[in-house]
Order: sequence, then C-alpha cells, then structure tokens
Amino acid sequence: MTKDELKRIDDQGLAAWDKHDSEAFLSLLADDFVWYDWGTPEPMRDKQAAKAYFDSWMTAFPDLHTRRVSQIVGDDAVASELEFVGTNTGTMNWGGQSIPPTQKKVTSRGDYFARVRDGKIVEFRTHPDVAGLMMQMGITSAAR
Repeated sequence: MTKDELKRIDDQGLAAWDKHDSEAFLSLLADDFVWYDWGTPEPMRDKQAAKAYFDSWMTAFPDLHTRRVSQIVGDDAVASELEFVGTNTGTMNWGGQSIPPTQKKVTSRGDYFARVRDGKIVEFRTHPDVAGLMMQMGITSAAR
C-alpha cells in the first residue's frame, strides 16, 4: 500500500467516528481483524464486538468530535494521536461496566495504531487516556 492509501484509510476511519457512523468504520476492518483496547478485558475479533464498542462511545458522548494531533504513516501501518471532546450525557459501557452519565464535558486524548493489509485494517490498537477521562467525568480523582 502507498502512504497516500494508508492516509485515506485513516481519514475515513476518523470521519466515521466524527459522523458517528459505525457501519463506515466497520467497513474498514478486515474479516480477520483483531482490535486491542486498554479499556476492554479481551481483544475484539468480530464486527459485532467492534460495533458494540464504537456505539458505546457514541451513546456515552453523543456530541463526540475528534481532532488529529499527529500522524505517522509507515509501509503497512498508520498511527495517530487524537484529542476528543464530548459531553457525557449517556451511559458508558466500558470494560464490562456501566457508568451512568455525569453530564460533564471532557477533552481527552488517546492514540491508536492500525496495521493494514490489502486495504483493510487487520490489527487495531487503541489507547484512550482512561484515567484522565475518568477524572474529568468525576468518577475518580488523582492520587495525592
């Protein structure tokens, strides 16, 4: 794949999150993908699990909007650092737990790495700043 093709896939993925379009995002995943996320106890290996994860973010933050901070494009992979802004007006289902809405507006960061083969994401690793997000939502406080 060319670097331009990898950038296009990355742009499409980010646009799907901003449009809250799970189907557009899922269409970027290969049939045999694996998605590792710090907030989930087990890797996601099917589109049903990936859709549930994606939709949980959209339910928790219906006004979620992302901004790419930086991007690195390799031969078969792309990595990006993101900032996202949203208001927690819906229940968040994350890591097997349900967290009631806090009504708090948050600005959080995270990064991801996507390995691509034949135009599809085969491995996706996401690292949201869980601690920072939970502190902003008032669920936990910083250690003193």
